[in-house]
Amino acid sequence: MDVDQHGKEAGSENVNRATNIDPSIFSKRKRTNAIGLTLSVTAMGIGMLFLLWILGVLLFKGFEAINLSMFLASTPAPGSEGGGLANAIVGSLMLVGCCTLISTPVGVLAGLYLSEYGDRSRIASITRFVTDIMLSAPSIVVGLFVYALVVANVRHFSGWAGTIALALIAIPVVVRTTENMLRLVPGSLREAAYALGAPKWKVAFYITLRAAQSGVMTGILLALARVSGETAPLLFTALNNQFFSANMNAPMANLPVVIFQFAMSPYDNWVSLAWGGALLITFTVLGLNIIARVVFREKVQG
Repeated sequence: MDVDQHGKEAGSENVNRATNIDPSIFSKRKRTNAIGLTLSVTAMGIGMLFLLWILGVLLFKGFEAINLSMFLASTPAPGSEGGGLANAIVGSLMLVGCCTLISTPVGVLAGLYLSEYGDRSRIASITRFVTDIMLSAPSIVVGLFVYALVVANVRHFSGWAGTIALALIAIPVVVRTTENMLRLVPGSLREAAYALGAPKWKVAFYITLRAAQSGVMTGILLALARVSGETAPLLFTALNNQFFSANMNAPMANLPVVIFQFAMSPYDNWVSLAWGGALLITFTVLGLNIIARVVFREKVQG
């Protein structure tokens, strides 16, 4: 009885303390919360306003330039009318496609090694350090590096040099995203596979990697989205080509460089084509992200 009475007295004392708290503390916290919430919403609104402004201008001026000839004709000569972006579109598809073929296996396998085998490895620590440096390195530095390493030695610009530059930008993104996604896979899933007698390499490839495939694909798409609009590395490597060319061992037209050159030109049709190319890149990256997210979300849910 004494213990129960003591507990009741302690409870009533806590209630009295709670009821005797100064109301100004609560009002101060409410004001602080209201100020913080207001500032956050205001900052979000300002950011969304500028984003919608940019997208609005892009849509308005980009749709004016969209027509059939933009996809069928090559870039026009200075001062000439008409023309299109067919050579730049094909060149960008080839550059980004070859970059994806190089960066995807290298980045996924490196991320798989770092996640599954690199907990106590010195090589893995060095790889993570170099990857973090590459992630923060300016793209123009990567382009200058490939220029000195490849273009200066072969003495001509080429699509292959542009592919190497884009791959060096994409690989660190794929590596870090793959490693982070694989580390989110529950350890119990690996332990269940080990209990069934599966070797570690099969667990890594067929269990862990498959469980994180949606996240890995998202990382690949992030890398693809980043390199799709890179201009500086291609200025040092692939440069540009006014004519249609599928030769990867020669200068190759591409959308980012064409947009960069046409946007600063004094010709109205060139500026219009630059807006059309910018809208095309934006819609392509947006479409790839939406399709991949919907498809892989359905696979995970199924």
